[in-house]
Amino acid sequence: MALRNALLAALIDRESSGYDLAKKFRVSVANFWTATPQQLYRELDKMESDGLLAARVVKQERRPDKRLFSVTEKGRAALHAFTRREPKPTTVRDELLVQVEALAHADVPSVRASIAAQIAQSRERLAAYQSSLAEILGPRSEAEFVRTGNRIGPYLTLQRGISFERENISWGELALRILDDRYPR
Repeated sequence: MALRNALLAALIDRESSGYDLAKKFRVSVANFWTATPQQLYRELDKMESDGLLAARVVKQERRPDKRLFSVTEKGRAALHAFTRREPKPTTVRDELLVQVEALAHADVPSVRASIAAQIAQSRERLAAYQSSLAEILGPRSEAEFVRTGNRIGPYLTLQRGISFERENISWGELALRILDDRYPR
């Protein structure tokens, strides 16, 4: 199960609460895996029951107590086994592309607005990924980080997310130019 493995990877270096994991998924893990907070909490409970995670309760004043999750030895072994498997091929399921495919029979202004909205969302995600990358790099150059850094996995996944969002922006801008030429407003 891929969500399980994404959670193990997110927790491998340090314990975290479900709330913090949900924030992490929204900001950094989202460039390669998405899940709702409800899905995360449900999976965390299953993983604890399966012995992949351990949880400890932290008492808080003026807030509900929180549970911090950490990866167990069984969880580390499961993550290691996952990394030895051939990953499933990536598939694309993009409603916007279905709308564009149907352009000859579409409400062109609506499709144009959807493309513009996707560009705006991609710019927001790109800025967030670039901010996360700056945090990982710290004062080091990228070349120095690649030689000496200890968070190469997050660095590489952020680079993939950055490339993906840049391509979404580039494609969206191309699509809008073509739509403006073919279907003037």
